[in-house]
Formats: sequence, structure tokens, C-alpha cells
Amino acid sequence: MIDIKGITKSFGSLQVLKGIDLHIDKGEVVSIVGPSGAGKTTLLQIIGTLDKPDSGSINIDGIDVLKLNTRKLSDFRNRHIGFVFQFHQLLPEFTALENVMIPAYIAGTSTGEAKKRAMELLQFMGLADRAQHKPNELSGGEKQRVAVARALINNPAVILADEPSGSLDSKNKAELHQLFFDLRDQYGQTFVIVTHDEGLAAITDRTIHLKDGQIVLPEDATKQELPTEEPETEPTTETLTDPILEATTEEPITETDHED
Repeated sequence: MIDIKGITKSFGSLQVLKGIDLHIDKGEVVSIVGPSGAGKTTLLQIIGTLDKPDSGSINIDGIDVLKLNTRKLSDFRNRHIGFVFQFHQLLPEFTALENVMIPAYIAGTSTGEAKKRAMELLQFMGLADRAQHKPNELSGGEKQRVAVARALINNPAVILADEPSGSLDSKNKAELHQLFFDLRDQYGQTFVIVTHDEGLAAITDRTIHLKDGQIVLPEDATKQELPTEEPETEPTTETLTDPILEATTEEPITETDHED
């Protein structure tokens, strides 16, 4: 379902990814782990088409995404890829229901169809009674579940999650982790999750260990090396661009723009 071959990426003289080959099957829940600076977030952004590699190929759902022009790539991203971040990134002026509906609006879905789908997802998340609440009226766990529902609204081929439970307490963290597997079982959803959470990595179908920009065996991931003069760094989650926020700031979305 996802085929990645020979992916490299550098920022100036710093090579962050050094020839990544990876295949992910439909319905897999895959975790990517590694120390800070290993290239995890950079790889996730490239899979999510938010950044381009210097070389290599990426096929998602049979589409060579690196051959798409800017407009087609944006449309592909909206329809085929869902994103969940460490912090929910919900728009504060909209209700939970409206936040979930936004990617569907961007895809051109009618208001009635988007609302029906959004309510089905909120019901699955156990949040039907919170649909009309705004983010400041929701708990941390509820906000993150709304964010997951938003990621699912367009029936994406894959959901990419960057430290999705990093800001949650242990109870909400466990519930969110279970939710990923419930969604896989219910909808056949594929997840690729960057995490430092050993508990989450341990229960995923497969764990990819990244070190110094390369995929390594688990035993090699723990080997210590002498520090270099320039330790590797990579963009942090806080610097990433949320494609939903980016799209909604370009042109306001109103309900009258999408009639049934």
C-alpha cells in the first residue's frame, strides 16, 4: 500500500535520511522509533507529502506522489492522508463537529454528507454528546479523539501520527492507543506512528527503528556511539505545518459554500 525506495533528504550539509526503503501493507499499525535527530519526523513529513526528498520514490495506494503537480498533490493529500499531531490543532472558533467536517469541505463534500460522516465518527469515538462543544470545552483526551475523527473524515488510505499521545495522561494515552487498533479492526485503517512511547511501540504490528537517518535492526538501535562535532538535528513537531490549518487560512469556509 505504501512503497518507499531510496529516500534521501539533506538540510544544507546535514544528511538527515540516508536511503530509506520501506513497505507498509494496508491495515498495518506501524511505529517508527529512534533517538532525537534520527530522522523520524522528516520521514513522516515526506511520506505525508508535506516535504519532498532529494532522491527516491514514494508510492501510496498505487500513486507515484512525487510525479504529481502542486494542485494534484494537495488534493491527493486531503483525500488519501490523514494527520494526527501531538497537539490537537483544532480550530478554536469551531465546534468539535465542525472541526471534523473541515477536510470534507475542502474535498468538496456536501454539508449533509460531511455532517453525517462526522457524526458517525464522533459516535464511534464516544463523543456524540460533545459534538457541539468547542475545543476549550473539551478535555485533552477528547480533543485528541476529535483530531483523530478529523483525520478519518475523508476515508484516507493512511493516517500519519506524530507523537499522538505525547501530551496525554496515562489513562487518555491508553484509550487513544486502543482507539488506533479499534479503527484498524473496524475500518481496516493503516497507521504510521512516530513515537517515543515504548508501550505504544510494543503493541504495534511492526516497529521501524531509525538511527542516524537509516533503518537499523533493534539491537543496533541501542548501540552507543561517540558524539560527533555536529550532532544531527531534524525539524521538530512544533515547526511542522498542519495542512488543514494551512488550507483553512487561505479561504474561509462557510456552510453556505457547500449546499446539499
